[in-house]
Amino acid sequence: MNTTNLPVAVVGAGPIGLITALGLVAHGVPVVVFEAGDDLSAETRAGTVLTRTLEVLDRYDALEPVLAASLRIDEIGELDRATGRSTGSVLTAELAGETRFPFVVNIGQHELEPVLAEVLEQRAPGAVKMRHRLVDFTCQADGVTLHLSTPDGPVDVAAAYLLGCDGGRSTVRERLGVEVSGHTLEQRYALVDLVCDLDVRNPRDYPYLAYFGDAEEWVVLVRQPRCWRFVFPLTGAAPSEEELRAKARRFIGEVDELTVLGSNVYTVHHRVASSWQRGRVFLLGDAAHLITPMWALGLNTGVLDASNLPWRLAWVHRGWAGEALLRGYEAEQAPVAVNGSGEMAEAARLAMSRRSTVRRTAGWGDAMTRTLLGVRLGPGSMVRTGPAPAQVGERVPDLRVFGPRGTVHLHELCRDSFVALHLTDARRRPPVPVAGPPGLRQVVVSRWDAPHDSGLRDRAYFDPGDTVRTRFGLGDVVVLLRPDGHIAWIEPWTVRSGDAAQEWYLAFVGQEAL
Repeated sequence: MNTTNLPVAVVGAGPIGLITALGLVAHGVPVVVFEAGDDLSAETRAGTVLTRTLEVLDRYDALEPVLAASLRIDEIGELDRATGRSTGSVLTAELAGETRFPFVVNIGQHELEPVLAEVLEQRAPGAVKMRHRLVDFTCQADGVTLHLSTPDGPVDVAAAYLLGCDGGRSTVRERLGVEVSGHTLEQRYALVDLVCDLDVRNPRDYPYLAYFGDAEEWVVLVRQPRCWRFVFPLTGAAPSEEELRAKARRFIGEVDELTVLGSNVYTVHHRVASSWQRGRVFLLGDAAHLITPMWALGLNTGVLDASNLPWRLAWVHRGWAGEALLRGYEAEQAPVAVNGSGEMAEAARLAMSRRSTVRRTAGWGDAMTRTLLGVRLGPGSMVRTGPAPAQVGERVPDLRVFGPRGTVHLHELCRDSFVALHLTDARRRPPVPVAGPPGLRQVVVSRWDAPHDSGLRDRAYFDPGDTVRTRFGLGDVVVLLRPDGHIAWIEPWTVRSGDAAQEWYLAFVGQEAL
């Protein structure tokens, strides 16, 4: 099988499948998405998109329509259920110096999916195939053949890779024979969308994303663009619409209108797949990890998978890297899901029911942690306590610098490339390579603008006040950024830094073996 021109096959047109496909398209990789259903999901499900996900959507040129359909908020409230008193709020404005998007957004999954699908259709017309159910697949050394059931009968499709984004009951995972370990909670959750006016006729002034903790009856309240969403633990059978309305009234009091738009009762799992890759087949999102959906960590942790894998596939597709680069996906993302989001979500759930406390990291640290901007790839905590020199594995702060044509941010510099930042004095004519291996750029970032006779103007960025270098806190350094905005490598700067960055990059992508 010649996979040179074959698409990457994504199974599942939920948010993770669609965002993964958008990532592949952004990197110029052909993609096709197969969805078993007649239409996108209409279920009342995930409802909050965190800041790190907004950055990923921006990198994939899909953020603007999502923001247009969403409700932006700058406060995550935590309150005591019994008294209604605030126990502290997370103010995302603390992150104004860290990201271009110092907020989170509320949008129901059933509203998010059509927006993502429309963007994908614009970028890759016909890429989404509805009513195509994966039955099985056959793996070859250089590709995968998907066996699909369609309204017109069985179809076989050849693909370069197969990405299982097909949820907690993943057919891809089942056919791989991959086991999952963990546990299922005895308690189920109920989620209900209600139309009620808590802004004008019955003002309550709740934060638009609020966690009301209580040992007996905790509630999460989310202001959606067109309704209010209530999430609470459920005992007994699934409630009727009248019981859902009564539950809401016990919480918000009497209101003049209370209409149920939709509801969902779901079981909560904490399970992780034993393997996320077998040859050319990968698992992402709920197919790889089912995480307690607290603090919006279910959907948004899946987006971290969709941020890590597409650029790796693009590097291999372009011939810039060997297959070994793909093995880094599971090695980095599994600890993030298990020891990062998973543990954090479980701790939050217990804190909501007043069975434990979550240690607060007030101010900046709280905001970084709760928005997932504090994510660190591979082993390590996702909890941030305060500003500190940036480290390898962390997401680089999206700081502003100035290029020849105006403002640019660090995340924009590395959208589709590794970028070595030489944080040193441009006046001294540092030897920053003009050319190098494909997939790597090298630039100087300095508070001294590069003189016009320096030979550096085409690869120099002005950093007023030495903001970027100060953020790394290590004097003159060279920092290598990955296409997903994470820091790959840091070393003290020397005149050999350009060669050293190139050598590190070649070893990382396995290009020396090509």
